[in-house]
Amino acid sequence: MHHPTLFLGRRALLAAAVVAAVVAAATAVPPPATAVAAPTTDRQQRYAAAAAEYGVPTDVLLGVSYLESRWDSNAGTPSTSGGYGPMHLTDARHVAALPVGGHHDTGAEDPRGDDSRTALAPAPRPAEDPAPPAAALQTVDAAAGLTGATPDALRTDADVNIRGGAALLASYQRELGAPVGAGTDPASWYGAVARYAGADSADAAAAFADEVFTTIGSGESRVTDDGQRITLPARAIRPQRSWLDRLGLRRLARPDGLECPRTISCEWIPAPYAAFGDGDYGNHDLSDRPARQKIEYIVIHDTEGSWATTLRLVQDPTYVSWHYTLRSVDGHIAQHVKTKDVAWHAGNWYVNAKAVGLEHEGFAAQGTWYTEAMYRTSAKLVRHLALRLGVPLDRQHIIGHDNVPGTIAANVRGMHWDTGPYWDWNHYFELLHAPRLDTGTPATGLVRIDPDFATNQPAFVGCVTASVPCAPRGSSAVVLRSAPAAEAPLVNDIALRPDGTPNSMEVSDHGARASAGQTYALAGRQGDWTAIWYLGQRAWFHNPASAPTASWTVGLVATPKPGRTTIPVYGRAYPEQAAYPAGVPYQTISPLQYTLAAGQRYAVGAVLPGEYYRASTVDGSSPGDWTVIRGKNRYAQIQFGHRIMYVDLADVQLLPSPVGAPR
Repeated sequence: MHHPTLFLGRRALLAAAVVAAVVAAATAVPPPATAVAAPTTDRQQRYAAAAAEYGVPTDVLLGVSYLESRWDSNAGTPSTSGGYGPMHLTDARHVAALPVGGHHDTGAEDPRGDDSRTALAPAPRPAEDPAPPAAALQTVDAAAGLTGATPDALRTDADVNIRGGAALLASYQRELGAPVGAGTDPASWYGAVARYAGADSADAAAAFADEVFTTIGSGESRVTDDGQRITLPARAIRPQRSWLDRLGLRRLARPDGLECPRTISCEWIPAPYAAFGDGDYGNHDLSDRPARQKIEYIVIHDTEGSWATTLRLVQDPTYVSWHYTLRSVDGHIAQHVKTKDVAWHAGNWYVNAKAVGLEHEGFAAQGTWYTEAMYRTSAKLVRHLALRLGVPLDRQHIIGHDNVPGTIAANVRGMHWDTGPYWDWNHYFELLHAPRLDTGTPATGLVRIDPDFATNQPAFVGCVTASVPCAPRGSSAVVLRSAPAAEAPLVNDIALRPDGTPNSMEVSDHGARASAGQTYALAGRQGDWTAIWYLGQRAWFHNPASAPTASWTVGLVATPKPGRTTIPVYGRAYPEQAAYPAGVPYQTISPLQYTLAAGQRYAVGAVLPGEYYRASTVDGSSPGDWTVIRGKNRYAQIQFGHRIMYVDLADVQLLPSPVGAPR
């Protein structure tokens, strides 16, 4: 989303206040070492010791911790729910008391993205009165009382944090009247695990607990972000779900037509569709997709605000909309707009008309992290939607808001850039069970960006304060340079920097950046460096054989037809003027400021028809309203820069990627 108006009530809300907690972390955490130390198993022993001390089965403790943080420490910074450490102990009061950090947006995007209509201009939201945090957002106090540890130690020391989580689980078990002891049957801990989620409904608590026990059943093993090898052996357990009833949580209604799989917690909180004067209306458009128009994209956003603020905004008829919001603390989902209808979220009307939008409680820049619970419910929802709607599970169709192009040249600079470089795309696609085509070699000529998230830590700046280094943390992004050398300037994005100067390492500056899963055409190799075609130029990234940041694949590339020196690039795939019926204004096919030159190649993600969905009145009374205007021209979707873009098929030839690939 990345809406500037969401920041105005930040001090009153936990999810907005957590951004300030990274100020100290950014200065206290040392830069990553150049050599990666061998993994240790000390943390595994700490889990076992904490489990024994408080009478919690070790696999239950490990399972809960995995679903909160994947056992990571996250550089001592809080999640978007204000949770710290491997056990995600929350401390809303602490983060709310810290000074509020800055935010660096790159422009005011019109989320509807239809320049044939008046741009949306929502009124600023007043600051809200602060409210005491819910118990789920202040668990560090209870952990301190149970362990005798200080809140600071529980936030910053991973081993103390694990003890605190174990103590909380044991206290929840006792309060339910369930047996406590390291030798107790893990199945009897279902109610305590469900309560640990911090959910306010039985559905969300059960979904969290079910996922924990599924994780225990399948087992997990990984090296954490601070170099700890942890293993959870697979163990089949049939949890005793009847313990959930003792929590006394409300049951959510699941109305007919709710578009969520039954295995996740979901509710219907509708976005309004209503006129509000002067012929204007909001906050989405009616349609009949996919019967009327095929859905091509699922767009991943972050909210840039709290769950509570986000829900208030989506219920405002004068504001904008998206299809789903996902909550950080437990992964609970609210649906707001039917997938058949067009929400206003991506800043590009062509994409909006062919997309479903998901907002995840979180922040693109400010050093907070996304919980495993939210990753998992998001992946379940997206897989469900993708299979039902026929959306391919790849990075050409499951895209971030930061991958959506501007519609015309004047709009490119203002496009938003969430979810940003800290969203773990590779892990997300693992959870989606997405297929991977790994049959390529350097000779096939297509490069898939594929860094190791934990160890790939670009030196971004400006997460809290402009130009100040961000806390070192894993990232999906690789930075792109103008030559194969670490000291070479970054490449230039002419739309973001028209003077031709290099783009920067500011976390909001995505103009010299490629992200995990994105596929580009190979443009050269030199030593440990690989070049790709990017925004009309060669862009180099470090890709040593000993620690590769990319893999190889196969597919189609687009290149100008013989005799064409350059061809235009577009931000939307609209039909030609002759396709428009009488009374419907022609939407200009307007090129962006980029060009694609002869000899360059770009990976093709799809071949799409020229389409324009006409919707301009609340009742469909305007000529052509609620119809899809289709032309004879067709477009190839290409990975042109960090964002997808489009070229007219009449201007290009599509070739198998091995043809003429550089070595």
